[in-house]
Amino acid sequence: MKSLVLILSNPRYFGPAWVFACLNLLFGTWAIYIPSVKEKLGIDKADLGIAIFFLALGVFTIFPIAAWIINRIGVGKATFYGVILSGLTALAPLLAPNYYVLMASLFVFGATNGFTDISMNTLVTEIEKEDRQNFMSAAHGFFSLGGVLAGLGSFLIVAIGNPALHMAYAVALVIIVNLFFYKKYLHIRAAPVEKEGFSLKLFKPLLLIGIVSFVVMGSEGAVVDWSGLFLKEVSMAPETLIGAGFLAFSATMTLGRFLGDSISAKIGSIKIVGLGSLIAIVGYVLVLSTLTYLAITGFALIGLGFSVIIPELFRIGGNVKGVESAQGVSFIAGTGYTGFLLGPVILGFIAESYSLELSFMSLLGCCVVVLVATFIMYRKSR
Repeated sequence: MKSLVLILSNPRYFGPAWVFACLNLLFGTWAIYIPSVKEKLGIDKADLGIAIFFLALGVFTIFPIAAWIINRIGVGKATFYGVILSGLTALAPLLAPNYYVLMASLFVFGATNGFTDISMNTLVTEIEKEDRQNFMSAAHGFFSLGGVLAGLGSFLIVAIGNPALHMAYAVALVIIVNLFFYKKYLHIRAAPVEKEGFSLKLFKPLLLIGIVSFVVMGSEGAVVDWSGLFLKEVSMAPETLIGAGFLAFSATMTLGRFLGDSISAKIGSIKIVGLGSLIAIVGYVLVLSTLTYLAITGFALIGLGFSVIIPELFRIGGNVKGVESAQGVSFIAGTGYTGFLLGPVILGFIAESYSLELSFMSLLGCCVVVLVATFIMYRKSR
């Protein structure tokens, strides 16, 4: 909790953390209106899937050039410009008059979100280096908090009665609060690093971290999308408990991120990734027991284990020797986001072809892979 107190008591840390919250607040507000957009434009599920693919395409398009832009204008300015652009482009999908404009607006929204994601993680990495303070995990806790704010905003749907107006309120909140704090980080630039020529020796550690990012975020996306179905069809949970797995997962994810920095400071980034994967493995074992309450407890442990892994991967990726922090963060974000998108799809394919239990056994296997990869990273770091 030390890092949370640090963020709440110091504008230098609250400003970047608030950007994390903003990104999920905007995305979450868009997400709750997806059914309304589908109905308004008269499109089917397949058309909607293609439109959402354009959002992902926008994210992937910006990844290769994000590091260059960030280093060119400075990571502080990139973060501020990114969150403002994310706010402005968040309105476009809800104002789209037709399907083609929806696809184009989602592409731009995805690109600005991807750019802001890389910028804010790079910014926190640089501030941690300058101040020798750990708050990356707590900053990701604010990202989870942004999702909670978006969820609470869903209670205003009837009162507001207009999706674009609802988003406008969210955008106004994002911009106004950022205007109070952006000057605290606007001047920050990534510290220059002594670049090395390309070599497998330089690339290997980043590749291994990228694999872990892909596996963990893929597993995270799968749990988000499939935990309810697992409880319903496999655990035969009563209807009132079908959403309990996701709720438990989300709650411990948020809590773990607020606690993660102090633990990381004591045992180190690599060890905490290993600890997180071990906790997640226990969680998957409980889920695979198929007993309802044990499965819900398992989802809670998975959330707790995953909560500390991704923030630490960004921290590690931003500190790889011979690699600029923005490039390292961009690589981790790219591999992780790929996993987040493909994980649920792969899990669905396995579930359809074989069984949902086998899908979750595969996720358990992925956690074992992460634990092994962590052991390899630890040995190489000694």
